[in-house]
Amino acid sequence: MAKIVCVDDDKDILETCEVILTGRGYEVFTATGGKEGVKKVKEIKPDLVIMDVMMDDFTDGFNAVYEIRKDEKVKYTPVMMLTSVNQHFPQKFGEKDGEFLPVDAFMEKPIKPKEFLKKTQELLALKKEEINVEGKK
Repeated sequence: MAKIVCVDDDKDILETCEVILTGRGYEVFTATGGKEGVKKVKEIKPDLVIMDVMMDDFTDGFNAVYEIRKDEKVKYTPVMMLTSVNQHFPQKFGEKDGEFLPVDAFMEKPIKPKEFLKKTQELLALKKEEINVEGKK
């Protein structure tokens, strides 16, 4: 069973994520802010992180993801960002902080369950492929 950490300061969004994902058999852990989310990701080592872009206790969700990317044990965990902003960004990794967006996908709010599940499954498959290629678990 895949482990997913959902991070958002909106408890309604967390509940929505939890209902959708647990209904499909995923193990879901929630956090209400970036600092708590980073801590949970480092402790749980999930298969996927779902992170809100704008939160109260970090300038934004990107800062939380940059913190995750610094930790060798979780730095390659796929991350999907949730955003209320109707924009699409290039999703590309780079070598230095600030030169790239540290995420694998964006999902606009409000969450559309079918689209949300499809993107979740794609990112979990990406993680599985990475494990198979690298021979790591």
